[in-house]
Amino acid sequence: MKVAVIGTGYVGLVTGTCFSEAGNDVLCVDNNPEKLAMLRAGEVPIYEPGLETLFERNTKEGRLNFTDSLPQAVEFADIIFLALPTPPMEDGSADLKYVLGVANEIGTLLKSYKVLVNKSTVPVGTADKVRAAVASQTDVEFDVVSNPEFLREGFAVQDFMKPERIVIGSRSERAIEMMRRLYKPFVMSGNPIIFMDERSAEVTKYAANSFLATKISFMNEIANLCERVGADVDNVRRGIGTDSRIGKRFLFPGVGYGGSCFPKDVSALFKTSQEYAYDFKILRSVMEVNEKQKSVMVEKIIDFYGTENLSGKTFGVWGLAFKPNTDDIREAPALVIIDRLLRMGAKVKAYDPEAMEAVQKYTNLDIEYADNQYGALAGADALLLITEWNEFRTPDFDRMKASMNGHVLFDGRNVYDIETVESQGFTYFSIGRKSSTEQQSVSK
Repeated sequence: MKVAVIGTGYVGLVTGTCFSEAGNDVLCVDNNPEKLAMLRAGEVPIYEPGLETLFERNTKEGRLNFTDSLPQAVEFADIIFLALPTPPMEDGSADLKYVLGVANEIGTLLKSYKVLVNKSTVPVGTADKVRAAVASQTDVEFDVVSNPEFLREGFAVQDFMKPERIVIGSRSERAIEMMRRLYKPFVMSGNPIIFMDERSAEVTKYAANSFLATKISFMNEIANLCERVGADVDNVRRGIGTDSRIGKRFLFPGVGYGGSCFPKDVSALFKTSQEYAYDFKILRSVMEVNEKQKSVMVEKIIDFYGTENLSGKTFGVWGLAFKPNTDDIREAPALVIIDRLLRMGAKVKAYDPEAMEAVQKYTNLDIEYADNQYGALAGADALLLITEWNEFRTPDFDRMKASMNGHVLFDGRNVYDIETVESQGFTYFSIGRKSSTEQQSVSK
């Protein structure tokens, strides 16, 4: 089939590349000349495991191409995916100006039947707005479909090629049949394509991410309680995670969630509820808990040193991205934590396998960047582990101690075993678990 993807951001590029891997002819559209030059030169502008291999293969075979011409894409394609930004506005609602702007332009270009697919995460009723925008410019027949993405950063290619489910929102049999044909190669193992109306599909995406965000915030609350009552959150997590009604995933406490999806989607769903005069109390709490959780590690640091004046202290930081296996720093807890440390007079040396360039490009944080994880520890009074990249899981503790001035470790993801770290001579703090130092301070 002939597919156009409007927008080559994270979702658009993965979508276009994976569709081409299934044998479709794909034309991706972007209005950023620098990005287009990179893509045409064979460079992938984002870090996502497995994407570069598929990208190289399909551009070489001529199935995946790039243009800045929307008229060319509309004429070329049978199905047009809108993978455009929907950034949050000040009130938390999603900004649809890019989606609706392109929809209006597509309306002026239609000469034959097309299926327009909302791939971006959009509020309830967006399909209706897109339909109205296109129809205001043309009498040519078309359909609008809601097809939310459920891609996890770091696993996006795997999730697209072998999806647990595909959600299609449409009431048009013609559009449904075309979408069924397009997605058939991706569900050969029997995973379902779930058809529903457009509004239900739109809510489904927000509901999924908001539920996962709720699990994370709930476990962070449990972790904070565990610290106060002397329980171990890891034991609690295992105890409830084996219940099939709850499940094992998204039960790991930490310093809060971030990224491009959870914060934005929770906020947007909450805003939608307000627009319909419904007070979504759980989501309000989820947002409040997550914002507060980003301060937990800093409060531990203040308690340990007994002051908010951290002048003369140097902190090594492992991890800047909001999660492992991505260079995405949007809403990353690390940036909030580092900003507070800098404001209290501390110096920060940081290392992340992929995200350092993004932090340098998109923030004004006064950070020293290291060439490797141990370089971030040179002269450090303490280490903060914030993003749980695999290479941080089994460090050389002797090498760490030789580099550091102080042997203190603040673990924001509970990566390490308490006894192991303490046996190596470190003072250790984690989330929802009591180290020997914390137990002694409680007993005093």
